[in-house]
Amino acid sequence: MAKYESVIGLEVHIELRTRTKIFCDCPADHGGDPNTRCCPVCMGMPGTLPVLNKEVVNFAVRAGMMLNCEIAHFSKMDRKNYFYPDLPKAYQISQLDHPLCEHGHIDIDVNGEKSRIGITRIHIEEDAGKLVHTETGSGADCNRCGVPLIEIVSEPDIRTAAQAKAYLERLRELIRWVGVSECQMELGSMRCDVNLSVRPVGDTKLYTRTEIKNLNSLKSVVAAINAEKARQIDETEAGHELVQETRRYDPEKDKTYSMRVKENANDYRYFPDPDLVPIILTDEDHARLRAMIPDLPEERLAKYTGEMKLPEATAKSLCEEPALANLFSAAAEGVKQPKLLANLMLAEQDAAEIPAEIWTELTGMVEAGKINRSAPAKLLAAYRETGKDLAALVQELGLEQVQDTGLLNQVADEVIAANPKAVADYQSGKQAAIGALMGQIMKRMKGAANPQEATAILKEKLAKL
Repeated sequence: MAKYESVIGLEVHIELRTRTKIFCDCPADHGGDPNTRCCPVCMGMPGTLPVLNKEVVNFAVRAGMMLNCEIAHFSKMDRKNYFYPDLPKAYQISQLDHPLCEHGHIDIDVNGEKSRIGITRIHIEEDAGKLVHTETGSGADCNRCGVPLIEIVSEPDIRTAAQAKAYLERLRELIRWVGVSECQMELGSMRCDVNLSVRPVGDTKLYTRTEIKNLNSLKSVVAAINAEKARQIDETEAGHELVQETRRYDPEKDKTYSMRVKENANDYRYFPDPDLVPIILTDEDHARLRAMIPDLPEERLAKYTGEMKLPEATAKSLCEEPALANLFSAAAEGVKQPKLLANLMLAEQDAAEIPAEIWTELTGMVEAGKINRSAPAKLLAAYRETGKDLAALVQELGLEQVQDTGLLNQVADEVIAANPKAVADYQSGKQAAIGALMGQIMKRMKGAANPQEATAILKEKLAKL
């Protein structure tokens, strides 16, 4: 094994999160009974005409910009002809010689060793359907036909399975960060094909490669690369000639198996799609889409921990979800305590569903002492249910924090008189007893007492006993 190195290029198909499909208005999301989310257009019935979804182009360009690609001013759609049961029209609309994006790169780090992986191209295309096999037979489900894809093709710059894994992790992070796909491999919205050949270490030639199709997890990508590398080395050492072919990986046997001899572009009989006009993007289009590209995740993390002084763990939690990070950045512009805002957001399970202005207002209420730290959860639950103004809900639910020191003094006296054992425990040095007394104050005031003010008053009175 040490005599040889792998030469690996990856082709990654990613479903775009548009509301509708690429050439019709059928819903593009997953689900539904078989063949209930398709129409004559996405099934390619005679007499139908496709209309390109503009958002598909916008999403693809944003992905290309995030991956440092050059964006074309002129691009076109082509027909890729092949026959398969889950492709009713017997061709796929894709792009051949004029893709939307070219010449990009991703930087990766594997155990401190940095590498730059080139990206040859990113093009848009439509997905095919899928075959469904049962005990009684097989059928085609066309719901997925016409779901918009981008195909991201890397240069053969990857040498190890660990580099391939790091590349895919970084790719998924960046695509999710720019908001064009969820990249959920387990659901099929991100799928990977591995092109692999082996050569003696130090050689610069490219040898015969094979393609391993439809790998849908990082674990299977790593395992398939290692298995195929071992097979090719064994074949080479035995003096056998390798052939260019498409293979599949069997995880149970940890081996790859031949599916078919690899096709070339000529076999697909590409030609420009006669029903779709070229895609023309102006400099203004480029600038508009460039303005939508967010800071890199690591840049956002540095801002949160540096300028906003968030703890690193808090900042990382915010940056795990692009939507949450964007929401936090928008809401933080109107608050004095970003850390308080972050804690409130991370305590809410579906924080990204609440508008930024609500988070800003809620944080302001806590900052100003209008509500206490236990009130936000109740307030947000009521907001989700009613959509009412937060200030109105505070009054309606009685969540306004009491600042009246006269009332606090009165309640503190009542609690001290009613809890002699807790008072004695505190006076004997048991600091935890103050918590029990504070609990009684909060109970009597239905959570509306200012905890800091009430604690100060309580300690002052206990010190005088």
